[in-house]
Amino acid sequence: MAWNEPGGNNRDPWSGGGGAGGGGRGNQGPPDLDEVIRKVRESIGGLFGARGGKRSGQGGGAFNGGGDSQGSGSGGPSRKGVMVIVGLVFLGWLASGIYIVDEGTRGVVTRFGEFQRISMPGPHWHIPFPVESADRVDVSTRRTISVGYQAISPQQTRPILNEALMLTQDENIVNVQLAVQYQVSDPAAFLFNFVDPEQTLKELTESALRETVGKRMMDFILTEGRAEVAQNTQSLINEGLALYQAGIDVIQVVIQDVQPPEQVQGAFEDAIRAREDRERLINQAQAYRNEIIPRAEGEAARIREEAMAYQARIVQAAEGEASRFSQQLAEYLKSPAVTRDRLYLDTMERVLGRSGKVLIDVDANAPLMYLPLDRMIRQSVAPDSDDATQRMSTGEASGFSSSAGGSVQGSDTTVSSRLRTRETR
Repeated sequence: MAWNEPGGNNRDPWSGGGGAGGGGRGNQGPPDLDEVIRKVRESIGGLFGARGGKRSGQGGGAFNGGGDSQGSGSGGPSRKGVMVIVGLVFLGWLASGIYIVDEGTRGVVTRFGEFQRISMPGPHWHIPFPVESADRVDVSTRRTISVGYQAISPQQTRPILNEALMLTQDENIVNVQLAVQYQVSDPAAFLFNFVDPEQTLKELTESALRETVGKRMMDFILTEGRAEVAQNTQSLINEGLALYQAGIDVIQVVIQDVQPPEQVQGAFEDAIRAREDRERLINQAQAYRNEIIPRAEGEAARIREEAMAYQARIVQAAEGEASRFSQQLAEYLKSPAVTRDRLYLDTMERVLGRSGKVLIDVDANAPLMYLPLDRMIRQSVAPDSDDATQRMSTGEASGFSSSAGGSVQGSDTTVSSRLRTRETR
């Protein structure tokens, strides 16, 4: 039967189960909050040794005079309560030794200040304080220190002259601003070998930079020597860090700016412009040299090749002439008369074949005529007058024969045949 049905005697969840005269509360309503708090307090008090006495207003007095207190119940804590408290405190102390090492970091565990071990990324536990402690060191981030300037904002810097001004080998002053990027390579050495390892690295960098700049000329540092200065400075820094065992690895050294002092920058700018003009003129001269020398070398090679070809041609021609003469000598020894006539005819054919010829028929009793011999000689000795001479000789001879009644023949073949006929006769 439900508690709110008729005949249920008003048995609700908050009543004691009885009616008006029962042990439960006769009125319906929520539980008494003071009653709940009192029960919780009595439970805790029982854990720590309280006897659950009555309130001071009940029983006619505060104490009963007996061995047990029945008034306020203020007895000492029990052994069980003390053990629970000690156990909870001990568990909390042990739990405080749990720590987590993030990726890119290392945990350095010390025992009473003495280094014990290095923890890799992940969860770990160490004996809690004050026995052991764990420090986390970032070994993946690239850190930066600056020498000669201070970064005010990402786009603005402020020079530090006592760090930036340095003396060069030629006793000039130069303003050098340099940045060093480094990482922690040994967390234990980074923490324990130096009180302030970053300040130590900065002082070592400044010392190495001053040594490098002091061994070089100012013009070299301002122009093409920046990379060499940075590389040499990085080498000196690494040597010093290896000697000090600082647990730092220098990744890169970058020269941000190199300038002469502000008071003499105008004069140095003029000197730089003059140097640039000198370099430009030198480059132009070298470009002209690179253009002329290969051309001259090619011309010289061509002349040498032509000379060698001429030499080979002359030598081969001479050898051919000597061989031909030897063969003619052998033929001449066999039949001198025939060989002599043959050589004569060949020579006359070769000589007369390259010259202009005029033939006059004297048997026709033609009158004496005028011949322009000067023009004929000039045309016959012209460099490329072989064909022209033949045409001129043929034309003029035809004109002469038509005017004087003579006959002129301009054919080399006819002349050669007539010469051979006359020689034979």
